[in-house]
Amino acid sequence: MRILVTGATGLIGRSLCRSLAGDGHSIIALSRSADKPGQALLEAHQWDPQTGPPPEAAMKGVDTVINLAGEPLDAKRWSDEQKKVIRDSRVVTTRNLVAGLRSMDARPGVLVSASAVGFYGNRGDEQLEEGSPPGRGFMCDVCREWEEEAERARESDIRVVQVRTGVVLSAEGGALRKMLTPFKLGLGGRLGDGKQWFPWIHIEDIVGIFRHAIFTSSLAGPLNGAAPEAVTNSEFTRELARAVHRPAFMPVPETALRVLMGEMSDVLLAGQRIVPAVALASGYEFRHPSLAPALADLMKDEG
Repeated sequence: MRILVTGATGLIGRSLCRSLAGDGHSIIALSRSADKPGQALLEAHQWDPQTGPPPEAAMKGVDTVINLAGEPLDAKRWSDEQKKVIRDSRVVTTRNLVAGLRSMDARPGVLVSASAVGFYGNRGDEQLEEGSPPGRGFMCDVCREWEEEAERARESDIRVVQVRTGVVLSAEGGALRKMLTPFKLGLGGRLGDGKQWFPWIHIEDIVGIFRHAIFTSSLAGPLNGAAPEAVTNSEFTRELARAVHRPAFMPVPETALRVLMGEMSDVLLAGQRIVPAVALASGYEFRHPSLAPALADLMKDEG
């Protein structure tokens, strides 16, 4: 199978491409720099996703498309300009990608496009399944528009799945890697009051969810990418401290977070109690459904 991937060098993209290439699939990466993608990639094509569709040469013979592109939320403080970058890197990129797919004579069978649990906003203790309505706020609006642009591919008889990803835990980078240093120094602690739900997922399972979306022909529409064991921020903090054998007694007050991070702190203080209902109902079996063993697996090489 020929699989076209945007965001192939990101945290999810690297692991997913390794997994798919290991099964013998051909990976074609789209990148702003044709030299950036490396291991496990058969081809790399340069593409500026803000200016138009991908090059025809990249899309030729493609069976599946995976869209993972998006500016990291923590790349910079959220000025109005940076919020536009965050939105456009998802919404405009997906719009131009779908325009390219729709112009093909032989179109791929499926588009699996990333989204995020930010779609739901801050919902307290409400259990959120894929049919739950969107919330209100900047990230809710971005995720809703992002998914709407991907959904347009259905007009060309392309099956579309939008994976609403939670916080991906990986030893290779991302949120966990950033948290490890303060926690190892005994400086970790809950954020705000710690009561907000923390929708996490092990890197192996988010790769598994994307693969499940590709190869399960009955799947279409939103798919929650979070582990079935829901935990609060306080519970996550406690388990991470145990995993690194350190105390966690340095809570970060909400006011301090807002001063340090501005509007981006809303992402950390919002809670979503995610239920991966569609994944479970369609037969996906989580390799790491519970937090403590998942963290133990990720920490096994930390020493």
